[in-house]
Amino acid sequence: MEFDCEELRRLLSKYKFRDLTVEELKNVNMFFPHFRYSMDTYVFKDSSQKDLLNFTGTIPVMYQGNTYNIPIRFWILDSHPFAPPICFLKPTANMGISVGKHVDAQGRIYLPYLKNWNHPKSVIVGLIKEMITKFQEELPLYSVSSSDEARQVDLLAYIAKITEGVSDINSKNWTKEKTVNKITVVGGGELGIACTLAITAKGLADRLVLLDLSEGTKGGSMDLDIFSLPHVEISKDLSASAHSKVVIFTVNSLGSSESYLNVLQSNVDMFRALVPALGHYSQNGVLLVASQPVEIMTYATWKLSGFPANQVIGTGCNLDSQRLQYIITNVLKAQSSSKDVWVIGEQGEDKVPTWGGQEEGMSHSSQAQLSNRAMELLRVKGQRSWSVGLSVADLVDSIVNNKKKVHSVSVLAKGYCDIHSEVFLSLPCILGATGVSEVIRNTMKEDTVAEKLQSSASTIHGLQQQLKL
Repeated sequence: MEFDCEELRRLLSKYKFRDLTVEELKNVNMFFPHFRYSMDTYVFKDSSQKDLLNFTGTIPVMYQGNTYNIPIRFWILDSHPFAPPICFLKPTANMGISVGKHVDAQGRIYLPYLKNWNHPKSVIVGLIKEMITKFQEELPLYSVSSSDEARQVDLLAYIAKITEGVSDINSKNWTKEKTVNKITVVGGGELGIACTLAITAKGLADRLVLLDLSEGTKGGSMDLDIFSLPHVEISKDLSASAHSKVVIFTVNSLGSSESYLNVLQSNVDMFRALVPALGHYSQNGVLLVASQPVEIMTYATWKLSGFPANQVIGTGCNLDSQRLQYIITNVLKAQSSSKDVWVIGEQGEDKVPTWGGQEEGMSHSSQAQLSNRAMELLRVKGQRSWSVGLSVADLVDSIVNNKKKVHSVSVLAKGYCDIHSEVFLSLPCILGATGVSEVIRNTMKEDTVAEKLQSSASTIHGLQQQLKL
């Protein structure tokens, strides 16, 4: 079919900038003559509808030595070229969508070129060229066995929905299964960089995405971009986090308010813009919060994500617990096992040591004296970004490798030590691939520990009640 400018002008009679749009599509036709156009109804997320130009064709993508013709659909808005087109994959019956950095589960395409669209600099030909470049890095479609008839029927129904422009359908059956250890770190500050370096050094991630949301060169990711690390990708696109096994939050608001409550609210407001989207992209992942104050920010993450409580944890007192165990064994040279002592409660001055049980040959008072001496040494230790980063990597190791190791992390403490409110406190837990599989119950009766936990829970709950989630 030849490109008919007059017919296109007729179809675009209601477009605000018809002539500009016709000229641009004419230019696209020179480079990609196989694209076809028609007027169709597009359904937006709010269920509103509009007749838009539907521009479809295939683009050649070279991937691992083979050329693939990737079917693409552009919906040209009536404000084009001042607004970018809405882009979708248009899979055939034997294709499935591989969700990744630039493609969501519904086949919608997200690219920096679209996000930064600016007429007259931005044009569809340039968009297609970037699309080809990005798809050469990560192919957006994969083959579906033609013998799997039931799967094909469902896939056709899915494609029909995409064709109608619906973008909120459940397409879990069509996402390519990911077996890689993918980790996302949210925040390009000192802590985010420290976590990235520690996780990379331990070789825990086949792919690590660092979401640097700062403006310009304010974040620390510029140096990582310059001196690139293997398997580390820096992005500002939240969808780049899709299918992460662990999403680590390190961001904190740097509000200038003198009110502690206002600073907390600023943090919550920032999380409100991040957590639901990141949770959506990694629904089976574990959300690990290192942002401060960790107890309240973990609670906010749990509420905003809608995740089960076992999939949302805070770094809590893991670093302090590991240090305490080291001090008892290597500094104080105690003969008892230090693996059953943890620092629990609220991170800060109100944290307390506790033993998992009474050591053979050691009285309860001896244990208390030993842990108190160790805590005195522990209190002079600060928590620098690199040490917290190492602690985060330790937690990630237990999760992605399903180690079933005990850590003292911030978890939902309701029901523990007669705590009746929904607050997060650091408690000894078994961590694995799904997050917390069990909270270790202390067999020893320690009234002072229970009182400390209850006091912390009351204070934290009071602050939470004043926040607007």
